[in-house]
Amino acid sequence: METSAKNKIPVEIISEEEMAFLEAALASARPLIAASLSNSRNQCRSVSSIPRAMPPDTPDIEESSVRLPRKPFLAQFRKNRGLSVTDITATEWCEKQMEFVLLHGRPRRTKAMKMGSDRHAQLEKEVIERVEIRVKSAEESWAMKFVNFIVGANQFLFEGLTRELPVIGLFNGIWVVGVIDEIRLPIYEKSINPILVDTKTRAKPTLPAEPQKRNARLQLMCYKYLWDDLIYSTFPSDEFFRYFNLNSQYVLSDEIREYVNSMGFQAKTLGEVLTYYKNTCCLLPRSKDELLLRYELQADNSLLEEYIFSYDASWFQGKMKQCLDFWVGNEVPKYVAEDEKWKCQYCKFTSVCPLTSVPANASQ
Repeated sequence: METSAKNKIPVEIISEEEMAFLEAALASARPLIAASLSNSRNQCRSVSSIPRAMPPDTPDIEESSVRLPRKPFLAQFRKNRGLSVTDITATEWCEKQMEFVLLHGRPRRTKAMKMGSDRHAQLEKEVIERVEIRVKSAEESWAMKFVNFIVGANQFLFEGLTRELPVIGLFNGIWVVGVIDEIRLPIYEKSINPILVDTKTRAKPTLPAEPQKRNARLQLMCYKYLWDDLIYSTFPSDEFFRYFNLNSQYVLSDEIREYVNSMGFQAKTLGEVLTYYKNTCCLLPRSKDELLLRYELQADNSLLEEYIFSYDASWFQGKMKQCLDFWVGNEVPKYVAEDEKWKCQYCKFTSVCPLTSVPANASQ
């Protein structure tokens, strides 16, 4: 569906301190809004490296992770930030790989990953014009995230389509954040219920394996859960401010207030912006149970497949429990299943992962 005009959505400048949260909020490095506690653009850059092979006299990583007492990963690495949908899908893909990422840093992005991010930026640009807004506190960063949601939600209500929409909600008491690729009204149906869409890019003209589709299904089901939860549940404002350590009465900068006014509403504080956000959620319809995955070829953006599937609440709840058990420390991180060891061919941590020396029954 084509839109009649582009909406202007602000973009913030990110500091190194906020980089970890940005990864959580942006669903695999997609361009949206960033938080800034600094005036320097150069602080956007984060450096990560792949750990080298362990020397013979170094304790085994798997032994350390099991035998040494440690805070749950959620408290250790996502305190006051919450989990991203990307955190959840990465955990479902391989818990051990997620553990290595947390303990040793994320490997550098591959060319294919960069091309995927560029494609999402291109799709976003088709319907949204980004505007640079400088922020200087966590409160202002969150205010702009809520403003971006309001602008995107209004675009959907008036035009039937929006992209790169930030969402946040609680799942079993744990805050989860994400960015929905696309929300659109079904073109050939007289329905007010939107369909959630996620676009994946492929380096080769082949369709993904079932574990890859399973992972993508989980991602889209997360988005549906978060979208519908915003509509049916009352946003827990006090809990939100407390968990993210925010001041609801924080006075926003003149630049942000001017931008908010240009969008048609007035707000002086973070709390006032949140009120508009909650009011906007009340206007939105529940999403369809059918979800859409699109697979494109990176070389020319040609469509390889459109895969429609239904939301499965029982399956989704079970998968989420498994992933959250990893984050809250209920279980020791597991290796991939025996029939999915092919994933290891694409893992950057093979030099330190002891999977090959672990008995087959320990990978379950």
